[in-house]
Amino acid sequence: MGKNVFITGIGSGLGKALAKLYLDKGYTVYALSRHLPEELKTKNMKFKKCDLSVLENVKCCVRELLNGVKEIEIAILNAGILGDIKDMYETSLKELEEVMDVNVWANKLILDSFIDLKINVKQIVAISSGAAVNCNRGWSGYSISKAALNCLIKLYSREMEKTHLTALAPGLVLTPMLLYILENVDENKFPSVKRLKASPKRTPEEAAKLLYETFPKLFEYESGSFLDVRKM
Repeated sequence: MGKNVFITGIGSGLGKALAKLYLDKGYTVYALSRHLPEELKTKNMKFKKCDLSVLENVKCCVRELLNGVKEIEIAILNAGILGDIKDMYETSLKELEEVMDVNVWANKLILDSFIDLKINVKQIVAISSGAAVNCNRGWSGYSISKAALNCLIKLYSREMEKTHLTALAPGLVLTPMLLYILENVDENKFPSVKRLKASPKRTPEEAAKLLYETFPKLFEYESGSFLDVRKM
């Protein structure tokens, strides 16, 4: 029997590349996302359309997707949104709440669902970011949400004692999110953008391959850790 993988946010970028990689390696992929790319429509793809910003629907989506599943090799909490790059002073609480809902609270509901459904999840990796600790000007809700995500993972690691949890920063990946920043954000007002432009980047496919190779190594670190692939 093949192994099961759970991934959120497979519509584009890193999530899509990870789903393709695991499918190619013979895994059954259980995915939550707003849409399913045509090239991922295979017999081993089990998909449930789900907008993670609608929190009241998240648990129901997970239950429907994972009905009857007893074991998951790895759950990759990849889905996330950026929000606007602008000063905290200019960012409304509503905007902050929207980012927190997807990047943090939806993941809490997914983790709760794993517990409710009594699924044996061997490993959980939440895709975090260096923004969680850098807190560069303009990253406002994204930085706050990723810092909170790191804390969320550490807290659940104390409770999910049979599961190894990690918050992992994947480095710079040429996703639609990053491309938007590079092409649209004022690098003079927000100097971190200039540094991003000069820094090495990976395609989603390159990043997915690196993460696939990195995931087994995470067991060497304490459950609940925040790690960055660029420093491992």
